[in-house]
Amino acid sequence: MKILFIHQNFPAQFQHLAADLAQETGNQVVALGLNGGVATPGVAPPGVTLRRYQLLRTAGADTHPLLAEQETHVRYAEACAACAMQLQRDGFTPDVIYAHPGWGEALFIKDVFPHARLLIYCEYYYALEGQDVGFDPSLPPLSLPERWRLRLRNSTNLLSMELADAALSPTRWQRNTYPAWARDKISVIHDGVDCERLRFKPDARLALPLAQGGMRSFQPGDEVVSYVARHLEPMRGFQVFMRALPDLLQRRPQAHVIVAGGEACGYGHAAPGGASWKEHMLAEVGEHIDLGRVHFTGQLAPAQYLDLLSISRVHAYWSVPFVLSWSFLEAALSGLPVIASATAPVLEFAARLDVPTVPFFDAAAFADALAERCAAGPQGPRALRHLPDTDLAQCLARQRQWLGAS
Repeated sequence: MKILFIHQNFPAQFQHLAADLAQETGNQVVALGLNGGVATPGVAPPGVTLRRYQLLRTAGADTHPLLAEQETHVRYAEACAACAMQLQRDGFTPDVIYAHPGWGEALFIKDVFPHARLLIYCEYYYALEGQDVGFDPSLPPLSLPERWRLRLRNSTNLLSMELADAALSPTRWQRNTYPAWARDKISVIHDGVDCERLRFKPDARLALPLAQGGMRSFQPGDEVVSYVARHLEPMRGFQVFMRALPDLLQRRPQAHVIVAGGEACGYGHAAPGGASWKEHMLAEVGEHIDLGRVHFTGQLAPAQYLDLLSISRVHAYWSVPFVLSWSFLEAALSGLPVIASATAPVLEFAARLDVPTVPFFDAAAFADALAERCAAGPQGPRALRHLPDTDLAQCLARQRQWLGAS
């Protein structure tokens, strides 16, 4: 087959499937990604040809504010279609196109390749209530223009769904965020987790600078509590985590906390006063915690992140009702004890992975659970956990069957 992947930040969720398909003799696998996207040049899996598309025009100065996001999606769709036309001129016409539709890239692709089957990755459908919006009672309700903007945000999702021959979501909860009438078109198959890379490493080390100067090297057996998120923000419970630290560190005087994540504003709202959420929460609780035992690493390199999973004694994870982080499943499947928020995306997997959950906003309950696990002492070598619906080999087999049959 000739397969075309489209993802602004390729390879992202297509990492394993694209690599697997490219290894099969006779397949030709090409991917389109945004020039200047999150991914860096050279990250395409072996055998995958990555082309990058460039936006052809800037945003209009007089665009209606409620249509700014839709205009951006059209600009991405136009640029992606132009890149696809160049592929066509170069002699590549795909049998199957598998696209992430969230930024608009799938909108015009069937006009370039009308005979290709279009498959889309359904990551999330926004809602005015019952999911991430309105989850935090401390936030004011959406204004009418904010509600209208959120309604319009789904327009790209809806049009892409209408164009697609089939669709896929990685979890049941994500599939169920879509309207009931759309779900029959959406299969549920996880991206797959490569558990071999998560095996416990007794020689893992992570050297971090100390606030008072010098370095501290952490290793398995140390009393380390870990927290990992792409961005330190309320969508991933960062504010609750920070509020749990004074109690936790007082009860566990030898414990160190390693916090991995960037400080940019991520999925949710910005912190007050133009500060980062790290700065905002340190202003709130900093004087009540020993900052010599709380280590902010920024975003870790993949090898450092894997070392952290082996070093940590317990991992803390939060998510509002939103897309589940890869780090939750990776930490739990690695055998690392995890304490997580009792929210719907987590609960889909928590019981089967023996992950205790506590209410999202209950910082005291989180401190109790984390302190109790720290007090249990080091685990020693950990056995990988197995979950059939996230097993990489099984997920790839199901994805390949779906891709060929859709």
